[in-house]
Amino acid sequence: MSHSLFGSLAGASTEAGTWTAHDTRLLVAAVAGIAVIVVLISWAKLHPFLSLALGAATLGVVAGMPFGDLVETFTKGLGKTVGDVGLLVALGAMLGKLLTDTGGAGQIVETVLRRTTRRTLPWAMVFIAALLGLPMFFEVGVVLLVPVVVMVASRSQQPMLRIGIPALAGLSILHGLVPPHPGPLAAVDALRVDLGLTLALGVVVAIPTAIVAGPLFGSHIARRVDLPPATHLLGTTPEQVAPERRPGFVASVAMLLLPVVLMLGKSLADLTLPEDSAGYRVLDTVGTPVVALMLTVLIAIVVLGGGARFGRDRLSDVIGGSLPAIAGIILIVGAGGGFKQTLVDSGVNTMITDVASGAHLSPLVLGWLIAVGIRVATGSATVATISAAGMVAPLVTGMPPAQGALAIGSGSLFLSHVNDAGFWLVKEYFGMTVGQTLRTWSVMETLLSVVSFAVILGLSTVL
Repeated sequence: MSHSLFGSLAGASTEAGTWTAHDTRLLVAAVAGIAVIVVLISWAKLHPFLSLALGAATLGVVAGMPFGDLVETFTKGLGKTVGDVGLLVALGAMLGKLLTDTGGAGQIVETVLRRTTRRTLPWAMVFIAALLGLPMFFEVGVVLLVPVVVMVASRSQQPMLRIGIPALAGLSILHGLVPPHPGPLAAVDALRVDLGLTLALGVVVAIPTAIVAGPLFGSHIARRVDLPPATHLLGTTPEQVAPERRPGFVASVAMLLLPVVLMLGKSLADLTLPEDSAGYRVLDTVGTPVVALMLTVLIAIVVLGGGARFGRDRLSDVIGGSLPAIAGIILIVGAGGGFKQTLVDSGVNTMITDVASGAHLSPLVLGWLIAVGIRVATGSATVATISAAGMVAPLVTGMPPAQGALAIGSGSLFLSHVNDAGFWLVKEYFGMTVGQTLRTWSVMETLLSVVSFAVILGLSTVL
């Protein structure tokens, strides 16, 4: 994918008469850096953090950067990205852990399910997954929802896939498009776009996409892939230990939506209020992503912790227990920032801008294609988003930047297969074969990518 894409761009630039020997060296450096990342993650099974670091080193060396400058560039990019994104990831993990351990997430699930019928269950599963997926990472959401999917499918005597595919679609589309998930946050940071606007547009794109890839595709594929009844999985799903008392439905939903409302309030203030007004200053401060999430976590400690009657020691354990699981994610995101900074300082970004201009290729299409290639090769949506965002960052001038970040996130969802940990997670929890997982989960992920990109292209023509 990367070779053919860059080859076509180079050809277009050559025809325009602007290609130089230095551009060739930078092109080779970019391809070599990405190839090293792909091989190390996919074949050598090296941790993505080390793979990204070695890929950045390869890119810098081939591009001719002095080794001392290369180290400084990588650490500068890593530190900036961890500072901008890592804190948000940590706060999102704290909120998700609070919702899970206090029983707030379970309260949401049970309340919604009590108000649904057999016919509307798949649609309810999308709604539940979307709510729970706002602050939670995909893997955490899967573990949380699997017992719910199995229980609902068993009690309603419906096929597992008719219930499970909508839940997975709701989780996955938010993971790819909507902050505060790591990939979208990294894209927002790299492209320097408004987080609130990206969040709002991400939700707009996610709704029709989740409908097509969730209830509609789930009902279609459930008739064609025959799985054993859900009852055979009841004894194998992770056990959830609920607290004696849980926070209410309204309080739990309010904690999920509070950071979204605060960040959207900031974007609305930017559009409608004068900068010297008191209202603008308040909304601008509380709507800053770090402040919005920090305030939400502090309020959630009181509201959710109080609702579950957790003491100070228990709450401290919950908050502390949310952090070890995300250490690897923060390192990967940080290394992606280092790789992005290496692309910038080596001159690769400028070269990509020139050849893309020569090829007359839309930045939205370019970002989507690069993310698709890296996703298929490495299996990591986060690595695909970070790498693609760094490469197309110079092209945001003159294009809708929020749609650019969403297009990259859309490409990062394309065709999850055997090199993706999520593929095996879904396979094992749903008791499917590899072939069945390819026909269900992999096709669903591809639908999410293609449909969401079509919606993004439509939005870019009207906004």
